Amino acid sequence: MSADKYIDDMSSARIMVVDDEPINLKLIEKTLEAHDYTNTVSIQDPRNVVDQYQAEKTDLILLDLNMPHIDGFTVLEHLRALEDPLLPPIIVLTAQKEREYLLKAFDNGARDYITKPFDISELVARVRTMLEVHLAHKFVHEQKATLNSMVRERTKQLLETRLQVVQKLGRASEYRDNETGQHILRVSRTAVLLATHTGWNEDECETLLHATPMHDVGKIGIPDKILLKPGKLDEEEWEIMKTHTTIGGHILADDNSDLLILGKEIALTHHEKWDGSGYPEGLNGENIPLSGRIVAIADVFDALISKRTYKDAWTIDKAIELIIESRGTHFDPKLISIFEKHIHEIINIHSIFADSEE
Repeated sequence: MSADKYIDDMSSARIMVVDDEPINLKLIEKTLEAHDYTNTVSIQDPRNVVDQYQAEKTDLILLDLNMPHIDGFTVLEHLRALEDPLLPPIIVLTAQKEREYLLKAFDNGARDYITKPFDISELVARVRTMLEVHLAHKFVHEQKATLNSMVRERTKQLLETRLQVVQKLGRASEYRDNETGQHILRVSRTAVLLATHTGWNEDECETLLHATPMHDVGKIGIPDKILLKPGKLDEEEWEIMKTHTTIGGHILADDNSDLLILGKEIALTHHEKWDGSGYPEGLNGENIPLSGRIVAIADVFDALISKRTYKDAWTIDKAIELIIESRGTHFDPKLISIFEKHIHEIINIHSIFADSEE
């Protein structure tokens, strides 16, 4: 904060004076004006303090204790109840000299205590001290808010950049396999639909949406002669093809972000089967991570009903029949029940993100 701005803030600081005696209000107001504090609000009825404060935030409050309707202690309680992080300092200005009043005022949030009749120079000095403290607090609070906003914006930019890289990485693997980018969109959204109905929360589903496109990223490491072969792979070629799961796991390893941890899990396990006959580890049942079991259904269903250079698209009815027949062998039985119940929503996803030639 520059010196000029600091002086401007001091002179324009809003000071609220609360006293039921008009003559006291006028005296304090004139005293403050004589020392360049021109933004003064005088309140005779203490019941109006909270409304006036909420209408326009104040930098300092001078508060009497003995007043009709509600006393100064009640006003203090009402102000504290607002839980305002920038609640201004409150100076009690009262004729009560007893120690119990002083202690009670401090217990209720007062920052200073001056007894009447007061010394004008002392009042002005204490007003200045309290304003300096409050304006410094406001400055720190504003700087913190600005910094937090900058951090949030930068974090958002980093997350968006990471998602863009992840999405392009997923698309790269699909294009190598002569599949379209729409495939990963359909699989991702189908996986999220299934996950939602298994109880995953919004944040978990958001992570799944962005992790699923990397399920076949390991195909980047498969030779073209195998990956792009139009016919059936022989046994040796098939063993090489299966390594795309572990290659994907290695590509996505050594990162502690939730996104890439889930991406690695899916890449490694979406070809495992419920009965243990899948690859690469031959996991079975619930030993297969739920993410892998979910993406397995979404991936196989979309692959069946999509046209590829090496096969025609299956009809939806035929693909549904095969998926359901694979309950308890290839796929998690509970997930298949969810798949059956929501098949129309899954088909709708395929329609929305259909390949251009379709």
